[in-house]
Amino acid sequence: MSTPVLIHEAVARQTSATPGALAVVAGHESMTYAELDSAAAFCATRLSALGVGPGTLVPVALPRSARLVAVLLAVLRCGAGYAALDHRWPPRRVRTVLETLKPPLFITREPPPGHPVPLWAPPAGAPPWTAPGGSPAPAQGISGDDPAAVFFTSGTSGVPKAVVSPHRATTRLAPDAATWTGPRRAMLQAAPVAWDAFSLEVWGPLMTGGRCVMAGGDRLMPGTLRSLVRGSGVDTVFLTTALFNLLVEEDLDCFSGLRTVLTGGERMSVRHARLCREAHPGLTLTNCYGPVESCVFATTGPVGDAECAAPGGVPLGTPVSRTGIHILSGDDPVAPGTVGEICVSGEGLAREYLGDPRLTAEKFPNVRVAGTPTRIYRTGDLGAVDGDGVLHFRGRGDRQVKVAGHRVEPQEIEEAGRAVPGVRACVVTAQRDGTDGTVRLALFYTTEPPGTPGHRDLSPADLRRELAAALPPYLVPHRLSRQPAFPLTPNGKVDHAALTALLATPLDPAALR
Repeated sequence: MSTPVLIHEAVARQTSATPGALAVVAGHESMTYAELDSAAAFCATRLSALGVGPGTLVPVALPRSARLVAVLLAVLRCGAGYAALDHRWPPRRVRTVLETLKPPLFITREPPPGHPVPLWAPPAGAPPWTAPGGSPAPAQGISGDDPAAVFFTSGTSGVPKAVVSPHRATTRLAPDAATWTGPRRAMLQAAPVAWDAFSLEVWGPLMTGGRCVMAGGDRLMPGTLRSLVRGSGVDTVFLTTALFNLLVEEDLDCFSGLRTVLTGGERMSVRHARLCREAHPGLTLTNCYGPVESCVFATTGPVGDAECAAPGGVPLGTPVSRTGIHILSGDDPVAPGTVGEICVSGEGLAREYLGDPRLTAEKFPNVRVAGTPTRIYRTGDLGAVDGDGVLHFRGRGDRQVKVAGHRVEPQEIEEAGRAVPGVRACVVTAQRDGTDGTVRLALFYTTEPPGTPGHRDLSPADLRRELAAALPPYLVPHRLSRQPAFPLTPNGKVDHAALTALLATPLDPAALR
């Protein structure tokens, strides 16, 4: 039986099949499928009366909880799309997002100062809540191509890119998700709510009859994982590559009791993969690849001895359901084994970058694939597909980097730095730590000369505080260094290699504060 193309319909099917089964567990709070359905119906009744419906996008900033899932499900039942916002974002970034979404209301209990949007929040009492007059019917006329969620990723203009993802981008993953979650299985929800991985961890189990177990706090620690495996039956986790490496290094035994570990976001460390497999030979370890513009995963692949020994590193695997991978040079396919740009097609593709038709057209062009016009997403990643159809990663074609699983455009940080009064110019570089592969950002800056109107004695600590007020934590560089001037290449451009070389010099403690 095929999965419905609408997220809320896929969840409703599981509600009809197993109404008494646990759907969401968050600390001491839990909901069965029937209770989740009732709470979502209650919220949908009120949201619909407040103007939430087809064609609207609704920001949601609530704590990680079962009621958050009920609210998101309610938004979908109204025919609208949601944008889950990270509570760690500074107010300035939240206001920027609200201006981009132009929503009918903002679902939150803690609005930022100066917000221009009406507010609503679910009842403070413990769910489930009962909708008066019974459960309203979900909005009609919604298709799998309509918006379901808005994810945010780093943008080169200094403003986060709002990636509008349709229903079918998530529901297409149900056949793959059924191999690692489903009835009597439990998947951990630990990713930031603004990520596309949040969709995998919430809707993956709920579309397949499984249980979503939500972690408390913003950072998953080994002790927390152990506790959730032991107390809540968690048997499947998705971990960013950096977090997987950290857990392997700090507490290899914390994987005990798990059946499946999915990991991705950066190049997989062969050493960490081998350590994990040797300690837990019964564990299924899967390497995953996919930009947010293709909703969570585009490819997945098992990690075994052969993959760990593959030249060039652990392969990225083969395409997930209803997804295509194409290696192109410009608009033309390259021969198998030849390196080119990794491009993705299929039902996982986002609809657009909200409010940016130029970038949407640039990144989501139509090209001819096997003689057929096909909409693709240009990832900017370089790769090759071997004779068995397996994708191999070969690097990036631009400055974009991954930091702790977050996709980072250095230009966004540079724009924020240049906006700080007193900063004349700034450059962001990235360097991979040789011990654990962690990517760290460094910002080099110059200030307006003394005696000029814009001069400030701006220390690295001062600049860090101002950046922290404008950017989420993962975008605030690890090291800041004030320079009298930037080194230049012979053709007069900033010499990034020379700046990166400065990272090998001893750190001034003030640069880390």
